[in-house]
Amino acid sequence: MVERRIELDRRYHRKAKMRKLKAKLVSATGEDREKVLYKIKRLSPFWTEASLAQGLVTAKDGAPVNGEEAPKKKAPAKKKA
Repeated sequence: MVERRIELDRRYHRKAKMRKLKAKLVSATGEDREKVLYKIKRLSPFWTEASLAQGLVTAKDGAPVNGEEAPKKKAPAKKKA
C-alpha cells in the first residue's frame, strides 16, 4: 500500500504542476513562453496546445466561457431506511 500511496502522490503533484504551468502559459510571451512549453513537454510529451483550449472551459469564478455549460453537480445520496 505504501508504493501505491507514493505513486498517487507523484501523480497529484504532477497534475498540480501542470495546472500551474498551463496558467503561466496563457499569459507568457516570447522566451518565457518557450521555457514554459519546454517544462510542459518534459512532464507530458504528448501534450498539445489544442488541449489547453479544451481545459480552459470555465473562468476562475466558475462561470462558463465560450458558451459552454458548467459541469453539473451530483444530487445528494438518499438515506436508507
